[in-house]
Amino acid sequence: MRTGLSGAWARARDWVIAVGVAATLLVTGLSGQHSATSLAPLGYTLLTAGGVALAARRRAPVPVLAVTGLCTVGYQAAGFNVPAVAYLFAVYAAVRAGHRTMTIVASVAMLALLPLAALASGLHDTGEAFTQARSALEIAWLIAAGAAGEALRQAERRADEAERTREETALRRADEERLRIARELHDSLTHQISVIKVQAEVAVHVARRRGEQVPEALLAIQEAGREASRELRATLQALRDDDTTPPRGLDHIKELVDRAGRFGLDATLTIEGQRCDVPAAVDRTAYRIVQESLTNIARHAAATTASVRIDCRPDALAIHIDDDGKATPGTAPVPGVGLLGMHERVTALGGHLRAAPRDEGGFTVQAELPVAQTS
Repeated sequence: MRTGLSGAWARARDWVIAVGVAATLLVTGLSGQHSATSLAPLGYTLLTAGGVALAARRRAPVPVLAVTGLCTVGYQAAGFNVPAVAYLFAVYAAVRAGHRTMTIVASVAMLALLPLAALASGLHDTGEAFTQARSALEIAWLIAAGAAGEALRQAERRADEAERTREETALRRADEERLRIARELHDSLTHQISVIKVQAEVAVHVARRRGEQVPEALLAIQEAGREASRELRATLQALRDDDTTPPRGLDHIKELVDRAGRFGLDATLTIEGQRCDVPAAVDRTAYRIVQESLTNIARHAAATTASVRIDCRPDALAIHIDDDGKATPGTAPVPGVGLLGMHERVTALGGHLRAAPRDEGGFTVQAELPVAQTS
């Protein structure tokens, strides 16, 4: 909305300047000396047209430069010795837009044609005509207009470079912070979790060799250690991801489903629709949604089956994950970190997420992610 308002104000300002220049040229032409010939109406028209054309100088600086230049030569030939104010505005706009070579060529042509136009008007003799034509477009003013446009263009370029540098610096600092967190997590957690996992596995192995019954709590510790190690490795990989390693996405969802099957969950994957390229952020988010959903099912749902269905549409990617766990319609899910993370990811992409118990029992996660590429 703010961008639209600023654009409207810029267009309104362009029109105010154009009308003001046209009025100034017209008043100067009416009050100044000009030839009383049948070309007077044409001269007034060219004076007005040259000023009004400036309204389009931002959108089409080169055509406006040509139009104002031709109008200037035209009203000079019609007998109006009026300064080329509109052309100076056009020079400024063209140079600011980066058309320096075209501006120089047009200006040289102007300087060559103006004496001929003044001579053709029949107001003065050759020497006076040449002098007054040169006064209509002072070379100093022409250079000043071009210099002003170039100065502003350079200032805008430096501002853009400064903004880009700030963004690059912010991204670099974020990468450094991500790596620092990864190192701290690795140093503080990996060793302890590895010790827990190894000790639990050794205890289970010894108990089985002795023929003793392995306590359920010990088996739970063993499985929790394995799962914690896997998640910690995935977290460290995400923190260290610097776009040099391929991110996990739709192509890796089958691995998640197969892995869930190895842990006693009968999981199935169905992909519908024609697979097409999706934005990288959507690709990663789809993987994370399925990963988090299957992890929650394995941990909390006490489910035996789970289904993952992905519908590839032209405008959206729909993800539907159901299980037959213990959730009932009357129980509201407790929003944990994983569920909140899914909501944040989907919302950031402009999508929708629904996570709730099913009417027939169990839990469902439904996400819809827009896939339209935005420039």
